[in-house]
Amino acid sequence: MNALPLPALVLSLLILPLPAARAQVPDAIAVAGGTLVAAMHAEGAQVYECKADASGKLVWQFREPIATLLVDGKTLGRHYAGPNWKLVDGSVVSGKVAGRAPGATAKDIPLLKLEVTSQRGTGRLTGVTTIQRLNTKGGVGEGPCGTAGDFLSVPYSADYTFLKQGT
Repeated sequence: MNALPLPALVLSLLILPLPAARAQVPDAIAVAGGTLVAAMHAEGAQVYECKADASGKLVWQFREPIATLLVDGKTLGRHYAGPNWKLVDGSVVSGKVAGRAPGATAKDIPLLKLEVTSQRGTGRLTGVTTIQRLNTKGGVGEGPCGTAGDFLSVPYSADYTFLKQGT
């Protein structure tokens, strides 16, 4: 039996949980021709701030995500405002929303496709062009907010795939 080289072995471990998730990706967030670079699970919170909407009514408005990026229970990085994803290897990508689809329930934040807008450092995320947020659970800010400036932290989890175009 031939052993896989370490990079191929690591990539194969990152791909294992994805077949079912990738089969259920809605067209609005699908990536044509993308090559999977990494897949990570996120555990954290979506943070909302109580602010007035256009009509002057106080509502929860999204402020930022705060999450730990995990593979097999090991912390590999973090996800934070920007939105940004930073790995322990020093690679960082920022993105902007390019597509969205509803979560499984009304309490689940949307599934997203994000285009990478900037990169820093070198490491696993070098060359990534697209990020998908999949399998979301929780994270929707609900209920009345009574005082402008109050914050609401709502637990969420999601899977993130990091892809690049070409080979």
